[in-house]
Amino acid sequence: MDHKVDYSAGVYDARQLGTGRVLVLGIQHMFAMFGATVLVPLLTGLSVSTTLLCAGLGTLLFHLITKGKVPAFLGSSFAYLGGFSIVAPMLADAEGSQTIPNTEMLPYACAAVAFSGLVYLVVSGLITIFGIRRIMKFFPPVVTGPIIIAIGLILAPSAISNCSSNWLLALVALGTVIVCNIWGKGMVKILPILIGVLVSYAVALVTGAVNFEAIASAEWLGIPLHKEAMGLFAIDGSPEFISALFTILPIALATMMEHVGDIAAISATTGHNYINDPGLNRTLLGDGLATTMAGLLGGPANTTYGENTGVLALSKIYDPMVIRIAAVLAVLLSFSPKFEAVINTIPSGIVGGISFVLYGMISAIGVRNVVENRVDFTNSRNLIIAAVILVSALGFNSVGGITFTISGVDINLSGLAIAAFVGILLNAVLPGNDYEFDAANGSAAPSSANLQV
Repeated sequence: MDHKVDYSAGVYDARQLGTGRVLVLGIQHMFAMFGATVLVPLLTGLSVSTTLLCAGLGTLLFHLITKGKVPAFLGSSFAYLGGFSIVAPMLADAEGSQTIPNTEMLPYACAAVAFSGLVYLVVSGLITIFGIRRIMKFFPPVVTGPIIIAIGLILAPSAISNCSSNWLLALVALGTVIVCNIWGKGMVKILPILIGVLVSYAVALVTGAVNFEAIASAEWLGIPLHKEAMGLFAIDGSPEFISALFTILPIALATMMEHVGDIAAISATTGHNYINDPGLNRTLLGDGLATTMAGLLGGPANTTYGENTGVLALSKIYDPMVIRIAAVLAVLLSFSPKFEAVINTIPSGIVGGISFVLYGMISAIGVRNVVENRVDFTNSRNLIIAAVILVSALGFNSVGGITFTISGVDINLSGLAIAAFVGILLNAVLPGNDYEFDAANGSAAPSSANLQV
């Protein structure tokens, strides 16, 4: 009964609310993740249906590994967009907009995403063996922050390219996201991407910028797996695969820090320290296995979603079962090709407007990472590490990276890969590494999925 529920203290067992309200809460969490999750396939050329399937299954796998204790939803990671833009850049259509999927290279990108999930497993094992503080010393904010900043800056040109196809829609989408983020209250503030897409899509309908032909021809039910993007079929010794590995694997170093920040945020929201119970090693293991599964099936990398943490704070319903309901709903929705066709009618101008602010936010989140962790840039050591990372990422990316040959195989190192390797190396060898990870509060690194800055 309602009068027996103390919402002010938080609800840890949602069953007392009744079946109807629990389902509504699950739907609310699905909408919270929806806008950001489906935006990633629109920006990479991956399937919307496969993305939803991987988000739902990945979340359920995460909950299984973390003993069903952590109320986290795993959606599409924005941090990996930089890797996709290098390995499998979207191709230009007749109007010059980058809207055509690069089906030749997408499987290699997804295969590399699958292997990046294994990096989580390695770090999870090392934490189990050596402890959190000793391992996290190799990945301080002075390294991960500039890498995140570089990812957003590398993506910036593609946002402008998509905006140029229809600046009216782009500005409407951009303006809506800004208004929702700054002046929105409650769920409006938590769902800026979804609202931005809906408002600009309504303008697109009025101006006749939407093509409905694909919707009419799409089936209501179908299998959400597409062989042409599945990383499972691209794991080989080809130069394309090896180069994709070197480009995408280092991104996991940054997203792991985002993961730690998200788990810390969920812990602060619910009043339970999930870094200690079920343990950061388990949450990293769950996130990593979910990402590996997604890459093998042809989906983008998964990450814990800040939007859903916002819903937890707003609703004060902390039962992980509600998140699992949202995951099941995402899986069910993935089996509708007609729904995917509706999403694919979103004009590239809208995608450009959303990504305009999104890519900038990714870089801004990197800045926030170093600020909240109080990285001292009056210290020459820190200044040199950040400077080398930024110049390596942007400079080498502008010239296509570095290509070298090993045993007759040409391997390309992207700017991001070079920046990550050099940053970790400099941090390890330069004297003065005084970073200490706080296991009680976690890292302050926020999720790239969360636009609330």
